[in-house]
Amino acid sequence: QVQLVESGGGLVQAGGSLRLSCAASGRISTYTMAWFRQTPGKEREVVASIPWSGGTFYTDSVKGRFTVSRDNVKNTVYLQMNSLQPEDTAVYFCAARSGYYTTNSKLYAYWGQGTQVTVSS
Repeated sequence: QVQLVESGGGLVQAGGSLRLSCAASGRISTYTMAWFRQTPGKEREVVASIPWSGGTFYTDSVKGRFTVSRDNVKNTVYLQMNSLQPEDTAVYFCAARSGYYTTNSKLYAYWGQGTQVTVSS
């Protein structure tokens, strides 16, 4: 079992930056970690992922602006978000699964409670 707790969300102006953190209660070194986001009436979508096997994945809309990283000693995953835009406004969730990377949110076994990110224009 892994419990995930996100932090770092908030209100920021367009063009600003935020850094989200996801602290895990257990070891994450063998998990694929991902950040999803969700807005009202829409399905949860993957934003970025950093698999246990290496590499990173980003959805096209955040490439060049967001950076995902992990610290397996601190059991923490980060999402550095730069050049934020109003369309980035959403609840951001941290998720973990023991398999390989997938965009299918249903295949992630562990989820945090979410943190709100609001970008004003």
